[in-house]
Amino acid sequence: MKTIESKYFESIVSDAIDAIPPNYLKRLENVAFIIEDEPSLEQRHKLKLRFNESLFGLYEGAPLPTRFGQTKLLPDKITIFKQPLIMFSHDIEDLKKKVHNTVWHEVAHYFGLDHGRIDEIERKS
Repeated sequence: MKTIESKYFESIVSDAIDAIPPNYLKRLENVAFIIEDEPSLEQRHKLKLRFNESLFGLYEGAPLPTRFGQTKLLPDKITIFKQPLIMFSHDIEDLKKKVHNTVWHEVAHYFGLDHGRIDEIERKS
């Protein structure tokens, strides 16, 4: 896959957001979902990504368990990176699966879940 229409990609991301397990989706507050073509140089630097490393999504914020009941004025941000997802997908169905997994993975970071728990919940849904 080389390219895909932006509106169609947005609909894939929207479907992935709708597929977040309901008990997590209803507790998701003050989170902005953003679609960018690629990670910015600042994001790549912050994550210490090498030139040959790709990134599908990124959660930026303070995970709920670290807030100790405090609220934030600015929203947390989940960015989905379109071009790496397209580049590593074999077809539309593979792209949808990768977007779904990426959205859920980043939302799970919002809830402070580690990778083992993320995989466990994904297998159950």
